[in-house]
Amino acid sequence: MRIAHVKTMRAHYMFSLAYTHIARISRISRISRISRISPITRLACIACTAVASAHASLVAAAPITVTDDTGAAVTLNAPAQRVISLAPHTTELLYAAGGGKKIVGAVSYSDYPPAAKQLPRVGDNKALDLERIVALRPDLIVVWRHGNAARQIEQLRDLHVPLFFSEPRDLDDIASTLTKLGKLLDTTAIADKAASDYRQRIAQLRARYAGKPPVSVFYEVWDRPLMTLNGTHLISDVIALCGGHNVFAHLEPLVPTVSTEAVLAANPEAIVTAAPGATAPNTALPQLDSWREWPAITAVARNNLFAIDGDLINRPTPRLAQGAARLCEDFDVARSRRPTPQRP
Repeated sequence: MRIAHVKTMRAHYMFSLAYTHIARISRISRISRISRISPITRLACIACTAVASAHASLVAAAPITVTDDTGAAVTLNAPAQRVISLAPHTTELLYAAGGGKKIVGAVSYSDYPPAAKQLPRVGDNKALDLERIVALRPDLIVVWRHGNAARQIEQLRDLHVPLFFSEPRDLDDIASTLTKLGKLLDTTAIADKAASDYRQRIAQLRARYAGKPPVSVFYEVWDRPLMTLNGTHLISDVIALCGGHNVFAHLEPLVPTVSTEAVLAANPEAIVTAAPGATAPNTALPQLDSWREWPAITAVARNNLFAIDGDLINRPTPRLAQGAARLCEDFDVARSRRPTPQRP
C-alpha cells in the first residue's frame, strides 16, 4: 500500500508539471494552432495513465471479507487466484461460482464438472498431502468443516493460508455460499447468477409441493449399522420441501444409529437411500432388498423403496435442486400407490 501511495504521489507530481506546460502551450495556441502532439503532451498523457493505474492498484488491494459457515471472517487482500478444494462438493461450488480456472488442486472424488477430474490431487478426506498443498502455493483453501479431520485442519492453519469452511446446513445456505465464494474469487456476476437460478428452482418446488399430502419417510444412510439423518440435516430439508416427513427427525446426533425395530414402529410410507447414478422408481434396489423381509412396513408393502443419485442428494451444491426434484417425483409415486378410500 505504501509503495502504491508513493507511486501515486510521483505520478501526481509529473502530471502537475506536464499540466503547467500544457497550459502555457494552450495560451500560445490561441494565436497559432499546434498541428502535432508535442513530447511533453505525450508525457502528460502518460502521467495521467500512471495516476489512474496507481489508483486502480489501490482499489484492487482493498481487503475482501466474507463470513464462512463457521461464522468466522475470511479476509483476502486481493481476489483469490490459486485455490485448493478439500471436498468434492466445494469443488463443485467453486466451479459454479465461476472459479474453475483458479482451482490448482482438489481432493479425490472431485469429479464434477468433468473438468474437475483433471485437477491435481492433494489427498482425500482421510489424509491430505500437505507437501503437495504447499507446493501449489494456494492463496485460499476451501475446507469441508466436518469432512476433514480436526488434526488435518490444525495442520492447514499452520500454513497461514486463508481457510474458508463450507458446511451448508439448509437449502438457502448453498446459494449464500455461492455468493460468498464469488466475492473471494472476484466472479460475483457468475456466482450471483448461479445462486439466483438455484433459488428459483427451489422456490418452484416449494410452491408445487406445499399443499401435497405428507409422506412419512425413512432415509437410510447406511445399513450396517443402520443409520439415518435427523431433522437438522440438509437432506431432511429436502424431504420437507417435497412434502415428506422424516420419521427420525427428533433423534440426536446428526446421523443417529437406529434399529430395525424402530423402523418397524415408525412404519414409514417410503424408504429412501442414495445410490450411484439415477434409479427409476420401479427399479430393483439391491441395497434395499433386505427390507422386503418386513412386508408389514407400508413402504415395503407398496414397493415405495426409492434411490436418488448420491451426487445429487448428498452434495450441497446447485445440483441438489435436481436431486430434490427427483425425490419429489418419487413421493408423488408413493402418493399414487395409496389405496383408494372406499365409500360407505
